Amino acid sequence: MARLLFTLLFLLPLPALAQQAREELRRSIYFGGGSYEIDEFQADALYQWLDSIPDLLEKYQLQLISHTDPIGGRAFNEWLSEMRGEAVLQLLIQKNIPSYRINIKNWGLDNPVYSNKTFNGMQLNRRVDVILYPIVY
Repeated sequence: MARLLFTLLFLLPLPALAQQAREELRRSIYFGGGSYEIDEFQADALYQWLDSIPDLLEKYQLQLISHTDPIGGRAFNEWLSEMRGEAVLQLLIQKNIPSYRINIKNWGLDNPVYSNKTFNGMQLNRRVDVILYPIVY
């Protein structure tokens, strides 16, 4: 009976660990309204986060997903979204991450995650999400 209990306790965490290993890792860079400049604190935080991930380039594919709020209209926000994605891409390239390992999706004002009906929601939509997806062999 004790052996069975030990076996069950030993095996139970494995599915949770396997699930966690398949999940993405995410960090967001936030911007001021109409801006695509990244402040040094966010750049440093991004670099520290990347440095904390063992075997980053061997284990993960990077995805940048850029968002804006709706202020300024569609054309402006498409341009702003591209500029934000490019700004984060340049940070990653400066960190010696090859550009071929990075995919970019610029949503602009489409597909907001947070409500654009509130000031706080609009602030949260002014961002680029840096997402690390595990490479499956």
